[in-house]
Formats: sequence, structure tokens, C-alpha cells
Amino acid sequence: MATPMSAGSFLKGLRAEGLTVVEVGDWEHHNRNHKGPWGPVHGVMIHHTVTSGSEHTVDVCRDGHPGLPGPLCHGVITKDGRVHLVGYGRANHAGLGDDDVLRAVIAEKALPHDNEADTDGNRYFYGFECENLGDGKDPWPAAQLAAIEKAAAAVCRHHGWTERSVIGHLEWQPGKVDPRGFTMSWLRERVRERLK
Repeated sequence: MATPMSAGSFLKGLRAEGLTVVEVGDWEHHNRNHKGPWGPVHGVMIHHTVTSGSEHTVDVCRDGHPGLPGPLCHGVITKDGRVHLVGYGRANHAGLGDDDVLRAVIAEKALPHDNEADTDGNRYFYGFECENLGDGKDPWPAAQLAAIEKAAAAVCRHHGWTERSVIGHLEWQPGKVDPRGFTMSWLRERVRERLK
């Protein structure tokens, strides 16, 4: 169990990991905290956006859309490898997911198959949305993949978590496919190496 780091610590940790960070508006205070608590935090969740164009992607993730108000994550990782901070606190990114998966993340054990949606993930996870159409064809540039690795590692490093605290949306909520185009086991291995 961990208390969410301060917005300042989040920014500092990302930069210390070697990331180029773009602060978008009043990101430190842009959240959905009025809808429920944020924390304790247990992990980092990775998504793809199903959008193209970095500016458009950042705008959508900050503002949301009629059916889902923003912020839709904490950081948007664009194709050029930059991390755009769009919110801090509770964000509409994880939705309802599997309590068995949450228990495995907390214990840092292998994840079970997600077969139910009974637990509020927005409370428990940091979220990074990654600019990609998610069609299995849109490329993942090396700079972007490196940034995803670094962002996940930065959060894990702060909290003393291992790579097993990094999950994909598809491992949390039945029916989700993101991120598509690389495997979470591959990403976790990269995070593991980085944390050594």
C-alpha cells in the first residue's frame, strides 16, 4: 500500500529517469477527486489512445469527451517520446477491473486472467496513455517505447515496486486490448532491467 506521491515528486521522478516532460496547463490540480478517493496506489497502468496526432491526443486525454470527462490519465506519451502531464489525482483511465488482478499486483505476483469488473481501478493506478491507433499496424517508435519504459520505472522506483506493478489495461478489464503492438511481458522485462 502506498500513498500517491506529490505532483512535484512525480514530475521530478520522471525527469530524473531521463524523460522530456511537458507540463500542460494546471495539470497538478486537474483531476476527478470529487468522484472518489485517489489512493492508496498499487501500480502503473499502460494504455493506447486510439488517436493520431500528438496535439489532438494530448487535448483528448486532458479534456476527455462527452461520455468520459478528463483527465483520462496522468501522462500522455507521444510518438516522439515526450511525456505530457495532463492531470494529477484521480483520472478516468482504468475503470472497473478484476479484484484478483489487483491482489496480484499488490503482492507483485503473476497476474491471473481478468474475468470480472468489480473494482474501481481509477483509485489505485497511475495511468499513462500512449499515442497509437491500437490497430496492430500503427508503429511504436523506439523513442516512445523507451519513454513508456522510463515512465513506468520512475513510478516503480519512487515506491520501491518491482516491474510486476506495471500492467496493461488489457490485463485489468475484460474486453480491453490495450496496449496493442507490444506485450506487457516484454515491457515488464525492460522495466526490470532499468530498475537494477
